[in-house]
Amino acid sequence: LIFKPRTVKSTSINLQGCKIVSAEAPGPSQKDGMAAASQGETGLGHERLGMGTKRSLSPKLSTASEPAQKVQCSLPPCSPPPPDDFEEIMRGAAPPPSPSTAFFRPAVDRGIKYLVVSGGVCSSLGKGVATSSMGALLRGHGFRVTAIKLDPYVNIDAGLMSPYEHGEVFVLDDGGETDLDLGNYERMMFLNLGRSNNITTGKIYDWVIKKERKGDYLGKTVQVVPHITGAIIEWVDRVAKMSTDGSGLPPQICMIELGGTVGDIESMPFIEALRQFKFSLPENSLAWCHCSYIPNMSGQKTKPTQHSVKTLLSLGIQADIVICRSPDPLAEETRKKIGNQCNIHPTRILSAHDVQNLYHVPGILADQHIVGLLNGILKLGDLDVTPSPFVIRDRSLRSLSDWKNFAQRVDRASDAKPVVIAFVGKYNKGGGDAYQSILNALQHAAISQGRKLQLDWVDAADLERPTGKESNSEAQERFRSAEERLQAADGIFVPGGFGDRGFDGKARAAGLAREWKKPYLGVCLGMQVALVQFARDTLELPDATSEEIDPKKGSKNHVIMYMPEISKETMGANMRLGSRWVEFVNPSTSLVAGLYGGAGRIMERHRHRYEFNIAYKVAMEKKGLIFSGQDESKERMDVIELPASTHPFYVGVQFHPEYKSRPAQPSPPFHGFIAAACGGSALQDLHATSRKRGSHPHWSPFMLDAAGGC
Repeated sequence: LIFKPRTVKSTSINLQGCKIVSAEAPGPSQKDGMAAASQGETGLGHERLGMGTKRSLSPKLSTASEPAQKVQCSLPPCSPPPPDDFEEIMRGAAPPPSPSTAFFRPAVDRGIKYLVVSGGVCSSLGKGVATSSMGALLRGHGFRVTAIKLDPYVNIDAGLMSPYEHGEVFVLDDGGETDLDLGNYERMMFLNLGRSNNITTGKIYDWVIKKERKGDYLGKTVQVVPHITGAIIEWVDRVAKMSTDGSGLPPQICMIELGGTVGDIESMPFIEALRQFKFSLPENSLAWCHCSYIPNMSGQKTKPTQHSVKTLLSLGIQADIVICRSPDPLAEETRKKIGNQCNIHPTRILSAHDVQNLYHVPGILADQHIVGLLNGILKLGDLDVTPSPFVIRDRSLRSLSDWKNFAQRVDRASDAKPVVIAFVGKYNKGGGDAYQSILNALQHAAISQGRKLQLDWVDAADLERPTGKESNSEAQERFRSAEERLQAADGIFVPGGFGDRGFDGKARAAGLAREWKKPYLGVCLGMQVALVQFARDTLELPDATSEEIDPKKGSKNHVIMYMPEISKETMGANMRLGSRWVEFVNPSTSLVAGLYGGAGRIMERHRHRYEFNIAYKVAMEKKGLIFSGQDESKERMDVIELPASTHPFYVGVQFHPEYKSRPAQPSPPFHGFIAAACGGSALQDLHATSRKRGSHPHWSPFMLDAAGGC
């Protein structure tokens, strides 16, 4: 580096807002010293160029040896940042709010934490399982949790949806017919939700339109923003404060699952509402967890997840955590790539790979410190986790060790001797989703018996004897094969259903189970077909049937009749729905009452519009059938059974006990059925143990009052 003896203009910059002052560069008298200093450094003046040592960004002030360099600061100091809640400061001087302010910024409760779970790339990723598992872990840390499902479809509820397309309809205590994911929430988080915990586009629009007709919008033009989004926020805020765990205390954390896939048109109002909702809450009040899919095609591919997260970002939402569904555990390289491309720290990219059973999912998420991550985002340490007396007495699965132990029990049961159940249904082609709660109830019971559940799916239509044009060799073979499979099974189960297809096949299955003395459990329609077949076989009424399949009343013996108080003009939510009391006529001798711990009455969930015609009750009792359970009016029969002296286990229930089955707390009718199917003394041992233990408050809610739990 060569310095020439000439005068060069230079400047010094004050980084604190000072003026720029010109000064003369060093003259010839200073050249020798500078050159020597330069030659003493390797790399030709690296230190002066900021390449050898760390360069300071602080401004240098003039010294006595450099009188020409003057710093003249004339700018004022920086003002302090404004407070976060500007409206609180300006409240006294602010103009009165516009009537529309409440629509754009609805008042919300600012003390509840929210965790939103969305999905991208494709449907059926397991958002409900992820939501339930995270809720279970948070519950295990002592937090009171609740759950809300946002469904973008325009239906008011799921009551009239096809099981083939949408899966089962899950019925709640208050009679709400909801999405099957609410069943996941109840089973994993041990909650009792209500119909308001399932929000659909149809419900929101119906609510807003009714308010508009009443004049609640003051003549404003009702729009998606702010009125639809405001209604969603208001609904979420209201439901999030409702106690659902039996403690009577308001929840501390609300899990919100957004149905559908990010990018769908129908889900846009919900995403916009949640975006607005986040900014109505204090800092650290809402976390967003996004579920995505990582296909494995010559390695784990991240592009679908990148596009999904960026679609969410384009809608104003930055995901806090990404849960990646994949066949195999997420590779560290994949995790880092997703984090880099999606602007999320790699520690917040979690793997949700395939497992042997779903009860391992809480453990998998816990091993990746999901609760710690949520604590960092939501400041969960600020919440009070003092347990209530109800929680102290609670014996349900709660801690992480509880879930890991139960998952290991499931693994051991899967390696044990199988118990084969012939499942005589009509929605078998819809897969497991069409009967999800029933499958869970059967599995809970099999796990408690330490046996592997093996289902033989028998189509009810195959059990109907082919006649006329349908009587060909193929149909005859299906009929013969279906009957052989029933005979080979350890037990026969007939679920509920609607319509005439497969009705006679189910009735035949109930008759064969009675004839062969094979353990039988019928739920809802399963009880009705058992009564119809009993009338045909023992009362010698060959035309006995149900009014449901004989609406023109061609038969003179309608053993099952339409409930008189149910309207025939509409179908949606037009049934006997929700939790109802079931009273046992003689609890001391009833097998089913014994399975419920000898309770005199229980509360179970119903969903039916047809019932038993009590005109046939006396005649059937004379033939040995026991009507052991009835409603409070004693006019509706809810439980039938055959005495143990004539049949090992023959039970029909009008209600749906599967809706209240929980892990490690199997539904009593299902538990007794599986115990009977296992053979030996399993049923007798279970019956004796249940009576000794006594009734459980889960099926007898009135016991909570006596115990001080509510």
